[in-house]
Amino acid sequence: MPSSLHKQAKNSRTSAPPPVVLITGASSGIGKACAEYLVARGFVVYGASRNPAGDAGVYPLPTDVTQPESAARAAAAVIAAQGRIDVLINNAGMGIGGAIELATPDEIRRQMQTNFMGTVNMCAAVLPYMRPARRGRIINISSLAGSMAIPYQGFYSASKFAIEGYSEALSMELQPFGIKVSVVEPGDFSTGFTAHRIVSEATLNHPDYGLRFNRCLRIIEKEERHGCSPAKLARKLYRIIRSRHPKFRYRIGALLQVVFTKARAITPARWHQTLLRLFYGLLC
Repeated sequence: MPSSLHKQAKNSRTSAPPPVVLITGASSGIGKACAEYLVARGFVVYGASRNPAGDAGVYPLPTDVTQPESAARAAAAVIAAQGRIDVLINNAGMGIGGAIELATPDEIRRQMQTNFMGTVNMCAAVLPYMRPARRGRIINISSLAGSMAIPYQGFYSASKFAIEGYSEALSMELQPFGIKVSVVEPGDFSTGFTAHRIVSEATLNHPDYGLRFNRCLRIIEKEERHGCSPAKLARKLYRIIRSRHPKFRYRIGALLQVVFTKARAITPARWHQTLLRLFYGLLC
């Protein structure tokens, strides 16, 4: 065989196929930016969302992550087309702002079903394919609010705390099967999340909570509008996928937010909460 053909044959045997990625919440914001970034780098990307657009080479998958049957259909569709799922990125999420005391059962259920159970449902859908293959990556998008609760975002924080605990246990259980689990904790990013947050009217109009909630909400929204570009998180996810030995936890966002979150481990709880209340205008 001529040397050039020998090299070509050798390269065809050793070159790995592009990773097949399934990402939820891919129709807007962080999910959309990450999906398009990965496509631009040669990945095969399926974007799962309730109203998928299929932009920029992303294969659209109509999916309601709160429904186990819908999650299972999405995973099965990728397997039918590609024969494997290399990476699952659980990004779908939403936020409800308001006082914990005044949250309705429907608001609590919607928050937890989307953010936490959506992650659980998607993992349950892909693991029957990843586990026999003895390989795979699962990246669960949490939040800095998943390790540091935010006032008037109590059930959002609770849903992200739940993802953290779930992911820690999942990582240990899947280690024998070659499946690596990572949690990514973004800080404030400039996306449509702010505009889509559901705001509790009961809290806005409450004689005790209303003024403080309004003040806190304005600060939260300002920080989000001036947050990091989603492209920063997209680059981080790309590096995590490409890493041979990814870490379990990644924090990403404005330097001050990341440092403050890390400092929680060595800061007395009373001091930490006082600083948070000061930042969010709750001391007056």
